[in-house]
Amino acid sequence: MKIILTHEVEKLGKPGDVVEVKDGYGRNYLIPRGYATKWTKGAQRQIDQMNEARRRRVTEDIESARESREALEAGPITIAKTAGSNGRLFGAVTTADVAEAASEITGKKIDRRQVNLTGSLKSVGEYVGSIKLADEINAAIKIEVVAAE
Repeated sequence: MKIILTHEVEKLGKPGDVVEVKDGYGRNYLIPRGYATKWTKGAQRQIDQMNEARRRRVTEDIESARESREALEAGPITIAKTAGSNGRLFGAVTTADVAEAASEITGKKIDRRQVNLTGSLKSVGEYVGSIKLADEINAAIKIEVVAAE
């Protein structure tokens, strides 16, 4: 089945890419979740327009991503969560929490799917992770989880 990706799908491609996938994967997973649409001649024209717009934005995005990377790597991202007396959190720090805190630092929207955490953050302490800001630009971040008062 030939499809057009509308979102980035890991190990498959970027938005606007035309890829060939098995029928079931496209019909039952990618298309219902909005990650892709069926390929048609009219849709191919839209892809060409999207690719042209993407080429124009790439240079602006790379400069912006470099500035964001410097801001994120400058210091730890501090996240306050409620915790017990032993330092265990009531819940966990999620990628959405990290994305929200990183968005406040950079001033730009960061999606939770761009955040990659090593392990689960279920207690107070320091952790490491990364945020994919652009194709080749990843920010190595330090996350400091503190008990909220």
